[in-house]
Amino acid sequence: MSASGGTKAIVAALGANLSIAVAKFVAFAFSGSSSMLAEGVHSVADSGNQALLLLGHKKAKRKASEEHPFGYGRERYIYSFLVAIVLFSVGGLFALYEGYEKIRHPHELSHWYWPVGVLVFAIIAEIFSFRTAIKESNEIRGTQSWTAFVRRAKAPELPVVLLEDLGALVGLILALAGVGLALLTGDPVWDGIGTICIGVLLVVIAIVLAVETKSLLLGESADPEALGKIREAIVDGERVTRIIHMRTLHLGPDELLVAAKIAVESHESAAEVARAIDEAEHRIRAAVPIARVIYLEPDIYRADEPKDAAAKAL
Repeated sequence: MSASGGTKAIVAALGANLSIAVAKFVAFAFSGSSSMLAEGVHSVADSGNQALLLLGHKKAKRKASEEHPFGYGRERYIYSFLVAIVLFSVGGLFALYEGYEKIRHPHELSHWYWPVGVLVFAIIAEIFSFRTAIKESNEIRGTQSWTAFVRRAKAPELPVVLLEDLGALVGLILALAGVGLALLTGDPVWDGIGTICIGVLLVVIAIVLAVETKSLLLGESADPEALGKIREAIVDGERVTRIIHMRTLHLGPDELLVAAKIAVESHESAAEVARAIDEAEHRIRAAVPIARVIYLEPDIYRADEPKDAAAKAL
């Protein structure tokens, strides 16, 4: 993913959520719908989440320092993890609580046209935001399925916005269904049921985001395509005859560390080995531009050299 990290999609989602949040709270004030209150809090949480993503993207651009010699690229992962926590606690758990209270103490909806009108407006706004996120994602998704894209993306912003927008759209439909059934049946309990469904949806999405972002925080290797390109770039068949073992690690979405022990001929001089390493580094950067930190250790290959489990996996 490019360094932009889906900024256009984040800004579009932020604008949509702020306007929708105001409309939902107005609808709640006039109608007393718990679905509207839960959805209003959901939109506020989403707006805060987009602000966190923008802040993380800005902080990740800071230059490396002595204290953090590999830079601040992982700031984007940290703030994306915070998004999952906010979505779970502020969005999901609040909606579950509000729905439970509405079922325990149901009350009639008043001014029904406010929640219905706001929900229709919100669905239209969310469709626009979701469409922007899909368009930006398609530019980098390639032939991957949507599930694979969310699971394998190294830049977290677009998957986060995609799942948030999807959750918002489904949540709005659930809220509309809850309000609609409450009006049709005259039973306000349906409004509470719709609110609980929204809470369950948000909790599930938050858990998915937390799991995926946790993997990025722990440190993920390059994707299989990039690994293949790096292997091909290192071995030239002349000075570098093979890779004895190799490790890769994402220092951030747009920066990759490559460390490898490479086999060179025993008769080569130190100057020739140094030249071989320089040429290999140049080929790696040409093949995978985000491979910015490269450490290559020359060695004489021995067929009986032990390999650990991680090396075998590579």
